Amino acid sequence: MIWDLHVHLTGVDGATPEDRLTRMITIADRMGIGRFCVYGGMTWTQDPPPETFRQYNDQVLQAIGKFPERAFGFVYLNPKHVEASLAELERCVAIGPMVGVKLWIAHRCSAPELDPIVKRAAELKAVIYQHTWFKVSGNEPGESTPDDLVQLAARHPDVPLICGHTGGDWERGLRGLRVIRPFKNVYADLAGSDPVAGYTEMAVRELGAERVLYGTDAGGRSFASQLAKVFGAEIPESARNLILGENLKRLLTPIFKIKGIKV
Repeated sequence: MIWDLHVHLTGVDGATPEDRLTRMITIADRMGIGRFCVYGGMTWTQDPPPETFRQYNDQVLQAIGKFPERAFGFVYLNPKHVEASLAELERCVAIGPMVGVKLWIAHRCSAPELDPIVKRAAELKAVIYQHTWFKVSGNEPGESTPDDLVQLAARHPDVPLICGHTGGDWERGLRGLRVIRPFKNVYADLAGSDPVAGYTEMAVRELGAERVLYGTDAGGRSFASQLAKVFGAEIPESARNLILGENLKRLLTPIFKIKGIKV
């Protein structure tokens, strides 16, 4: 069982959302990937106004509607617009078929504006994914680091949070994996970084395999390169199975039960 935590409709050929997800599934079938979590629309906007992130979510709804047996949607929100984000959370998750929340780089996640969004998502049992990165060239003004995420995690210790990309700089100093280690409600996402040796092994060593999640960031990254991080890692088979799908299924099970989704 391979479930991909992290794919996008960008970077994939196709004139419509359905076309792009069709193309992605064709490639994933060759790699043995069974299910996807799909974020965002057919284009990128770092700080989208409400009408734009609603459009992106409509595109994801359109795509996953054709492939409900293969794809799960995460609603894309902008915490600069709290009321609009809460309304979109209701539309896409409480009422609609989506099962998670995607937060990108519009607003740092340590900000108090995140709190009502996290609280409502937790009530709905929606999985929360937050992009994080440490950039050598400097982060975007609203771009979060793992340091921001653990501030949010400390305020919501009972809410599972996914540290997107594990901060990019997952190894150096006390960054990435080590900064999230004390916070048991924070999970590491392997997606997006280069498939360098030792990444997955360190994640398992620092956090335990139960807190590590496989994802690709496709179409920005290839399925093959990101799978190589896990299949090439010197870890037990039981740990590999947890990372490739069992952990994500466990995190999604509460909202699956609410929505009557059978997998």
